[in-house]
Amino acid sequence: MRLFTLWLALLLMPVRQVAASENTAILIEAGQAAAQVVPSEALGAGLDGHKQGELERTYTPEAAAEVSSIPFYRLSYRLRTELGVAVWHWNEEGAWSDPERAQGYWISSDKAEKPIQATGGYKLPRRGNTHDEANHDGYSRLDDGDEASFWKSNPFLDRHFTGEDNALNPQWVLINFEKEVAIDGLRILWAEPFATDYEVQYWEGEAAEYYKDMLRGRWRAFPKGNAAGGAGGEALLRLADAPVPTHYLRIVLKKGSGTAPAGSADIRDRLGFAIRELYAGTLDRSGNLKDRMVHKADGKVQTKIVTSSTDPWHRAIDRDPKIEQPGIDRFMSSGLTRGRPVLMPTGLLYDTPDNAAAEIRFLKARGYDVRQIELGEEPDGQYASPEHYAALFIQFADAIHRENPALVLGGPGFQSEVDGWNAIPDDAGRTSWMGRFLAYLQQKNRGSDFGFFSFEWYPFDDLCEASPAAQLKEHPKLVRQTLERLKEDGVPSSIPWIITEFGYSSFAGQREVEVPAALLNAEIAAQYLMAGVKTLYLYGVEPSSPVKEGADCDTWGQLMALQAGKDGKVQWRLPTYYGAKLVGQEWLGAPDGVHSLYRARVAGSGGDGSLAAYAVQRPDGQWALMVLNKDAARTRQAGVRFEGGAAGWPGPHEVFQYSPRQYAWRPGREAGHPKFSEPPEQYRTEPGKPLSLSLPPMSLTVVRGAGPGKPTAALDAGKGKVAD
Repeated sequence: MRLFTLWLALLLMPVRQVAASENTAILIEAGQAAAQVVPSEALGAGLDGHKQGELERTYTPEAAAEVSSIPFYRLSYRLRTELGVAVWHWNEEGAWSDPERAQGYWISSDKAEKPIQATGGYKLPRRGNTHDEANHDGYSRLDDGDEASFWKSNPFLDRHFTGEDNALNPQWVLINFEKEVAIDGLRILWAEPFATDYEVQYWEGEAAEYYKDMLRGRWRAFPKGNAAGGAGGEALLRLADAPVPTHYLRIVLKKGSGTAPAGSADIRDRLGFAIRELYAGTLDRSGNLKDRMVHKADGKVQTKIVTSSTDPWHRAIDRDPKIEQPGIDRFMSSGLTRGRPVLMPTGLLYDTPDNAAAEIRFLKARGYDVRQIELGEEPDGQYASPEHYAALFIQFADAIHRENPALVLGGPGFQSEVDGWNAIPDDAGRTSWMGRFLAYLQQKNRGSDFGFFSFEWYPFDDLCEASPAAQLKEHPKLVRQTLERLKEDGVPSSIPWIITEFGYSSFAGQREVEVPAALLNAEIAAQYLMAGVKTLYLYGVEPSSPVKEGADCDTWGQLMALQAGKDGKVQWRLPTYYGAKLVGQEWLGAPDGVHSLYRARVAGSGGDGSLAAYAVQRPDGQWALMVLNKDAARTRQAGVRFEGGAAGWPGPHEVFQYSPRQYAWRPGREAGHPKFSEPPEQYRTEPGKPLSLSLPPMSLTVVRGAGPGKPTAALDAGKGKVAD
């Protein structure tokens, strides 16, 4: 044991005693601040819905204390139901539009005698999309092989609610054959209401693995693809005299019959369009269709279909046990909010304005501190048209502001896309999601309803091939190009930009439980805050366990700061936890004080992208420098000075350093856990001696000490705070 202690001391000696001849220099540009932030407004955490029964390990006093020890102060309530093509019953007490049969359109009660502890999601039996972004266990009703089931579009997108001609922003159905096939025939089994005017189109251009990448090409109508005067029932169309090769077929629905099933008394039953089953392929001379579609009630097998919207109609029997949201009362009373405002959502794509309005009344009656409402979540992942999202946004804004005009509304809560957010091209070939969304709001003179812009940031899908070091080096460029794209799309800088979730990847893998996750999370926070983002919400602060998800290699991990043991209690603190502590507690300081962020340049051998540095002047007058060594193998030596200063940064300094010396992961599939996990190392440098750092491979270092200039703000929670 003594030999090990001696060896460890010798190993750590270079950290404290470094030769003066560094080959890397870090220059803090202390002239003009890039941004000013208040930590309690800038740093937050997102808490999500989970599978039934998983809420218990987050909302215990012990777990809440661990989560609250992370200095990310605000909370964002994440809405998993929107990802799962499901309706959120935010209160399980409420009213059906058809109460006798416990079905229809749901409005949760704005009153609750008992605290709401857990709430559920309800699948949509009139679903159009094959895939979803939650549990991936649903399927489209348009090619499920059941001619009694049907898809129906969202009635709230009908002119009855939008006030505009349906043909201006038509509903549509897109069939993805996943390879080029020859098509000249289409068979449609209509339900009620059916389309009386529609057009069948094919995609002419490059195919894409993801619809967002349909950038080179255009929609063309089949030579005989215009169908006016449709009468419902069964329609067999010969679309062309000769088969047309294409990857995608689209049915554009312009005018509806306005008819409803027999016995219907709800106006929403006759608004929009409904189809029971689709068949597409080639017709022989006798009119027999050779179908090229796979019909199966299985989203992994059936031909992929995307629809412009889905009717939020559902039944009590549609409760999904794989989606459980924390009850609003449980969430708000858990102690996790720390008495600060919460970013709350309402459903939008798969919900009704009335249900959203009831939620706002409930929040107001309970006296919960909610000032921002995010409308829906990840509409781009559901391939919703920007115009349809905007039309619903306006209706929900009207309903919400009738209950509480002071609430600030925003969205769309994009899923992460490092190359910008694109929509499926419209007839004019426009693909910019935000460009089209903002244009719709401006056309309706409703731009003022859009109070903040929100998106998620998970920059790396690949958790198998590219090295963590290469990804960390690439990350600053990805942020820059994303910010440039949003500027090109016209996203206004006059409103707050909010990252409602961030982490390494939207998939689960081992890198998320290793030291590179701490480095990446720190840089996401620093880089986006310096770019002017108002608030970032770290995802994965709840206790969790390793899983395998979505990766092509055998990698197990999870976005998690805390790992739970078999008993559900917190057993390990992981790199995400310690990295967040360094960012929120050592780099930034007093939660309610104004901090000025400054750029720092890296010159010399570290200028190859392996080193990155971010500086801040804290309200106590101290300067803090955060340095990332992204190199997986090489220790870097660096001197630090302020711009305009001839000498280095003289001590004393407090130094905090986190690297593989403090942490290692033991792989073991679902039983994987840390070999060891220790807090960052901490030490002081000598007074008057210029700062000289030894930066271990894959390390996160924070240095704090006196520097030039006066404090930018007093340690006063009331000074300099930015309003929500």
